[in-house]
Amino acid sequence: MQIAVLGAGSMGHGIAQVSAMGGHDVVLRDIEDNLVAEGIEGIQQNLTAGVERDKVTESEMEATLNRLSGTTNLADAVSDADLVVEAVPEDMDIKQDVFQDVEASAPKDAIIASNTSSLSVTEMASVLERPGRTIGLHFFNPPHIMDLVEVIIAEQTTGETEARAIEYVESIEKEDVVVRDTAGFATSRLGLALGLEAIRMVEQGVAKPSDIDAAMRKGYGYPMGPIELGDHVGLDVRLHIAEYLREELGERFKPPQALRRKVRAGKLGKKTGEGYYVWEDGEKVGMSGEWGEGNE
Repeated sequence: MQIAVLGAGSMGHGIAQVSAMGGHDVVLRDIEDNLVAEGIEGIQQNLTAGVERDKVTESEMEATLNRLSGTTNLADAVSDADLVVEAVPEDMDIKQDVFQDVEASAPKDAIIASNTSSLSVTEMASVLERPGRTIGLHFFNPPHIMDLVEVIIAEQTTGETEARAIEYVESIEKEDVVVRDTAGFATSRLGLALGLEAIRMVEQGVAKPSDIDAAMRKGYGYPMGPIELGDHVGLDVRLHIAEYLREELGERFKPPQALRRKVRAGKLGKKTGEGYYVWEDGEKVGMSGEWGEGNE
């Protein structure tokens, strides 16, 4: 398949990487040359790390990079695409604008997919003349490591689109779960419920963040605790999704005040160097605030 990935951030370049590793030709597009370059550099770094850990061979790395190209021109990126995956910011207006731009330039049978983690794919598709080719492909961060892709079936999605999307997911050696288009889907809805309750527990003094995270890792086999995961995702992103799900599903998704305070303070997690934990060079080095930096 010829694949276009729109957005070269951590999710976008990760999706581009796994697509190229799966044997597909991939164009990575963003709005500025430096963003495209940073995305491709991120892929190179991931592959180099994979070679160093004997997860990727030198020849696999070279072949993957040879299947990748970058551009800032959306029409060029999607003109020959069989599948377009948008990984732009979680804003309905932005996503609908992108969908319309893609429809104007992509082949009529190209699938148009969204990597949204919570927004309605049905609403995104509503602005298209051919909405049946729309679907959600919700990858997990980081895409080159996480095995799951949530396949979101919009009200307009055709059976052919669903089948082709699942075929793509299988081709990149990921596992699909198919869900209907409802607020938060399956994973964001359940994951956020756990994450918000963990923050409430910290707020109420039940336990410190590292102990709550350790309990879920060691007691339930989670690869990462819910509070650390929030720092990875971005506490602003968590707050935005919580507010959306509260509007759609009710007060059980009301964001804790502690989460609002973190976001207002600009302590958004890993990307700002501090959230519930303190981060340096992408590594967790301690806990924030009253728990004390370096005190784990």
